[in-house]
Amino acid sequence: MHEKQTYEYAVIRLVPRVEREEFLNIGVVLYAASQKFLQVKFHIDEPRLQALCGKIDFPEIQKHLESFERICTGGPEAGPLGELPLPQRFRWLSATRSTVVQMSKVHTGLCTEPASKLEQLFEQLVLEPA
Repeated sequence: MHEKQTYEYAVIRLVPRVEREEFLNIGVVLYAASQKFLQVKFHIDEPRLQALCGKIDFPEIQKHLESFERICTGGPEAGPLGELPLPQRFRWLSATRSTVVQMSKVHTGLCTEPASKLEQLFEQLVLEPA
């Protein structure tokens, strides 16, 4: 059995009209330093977003989230941010923003498998309950 290691995560929120402060959870970014793990998982539920705010530029939001994926993966295709060490990339991704795509506070926990924990958090915090 593997020993549990610390992880950190933040929830990605879509805030269609910032002045109203209404949001929908659309993703999770998870960082586990000891396992050199940094990944994001997201899903845009268009009908739910349409109900929250009739007009939204879905392709633009999708491009923004795909840039999060590139930053997590790292390397030159992610631009200057992709060249940063994992901890700095996570700090940049989880930084407070006042834009349409915002992040929750960073939360911590313990897990043995960060990929499984990311999936669990995604199902719990992003997907619509069954």
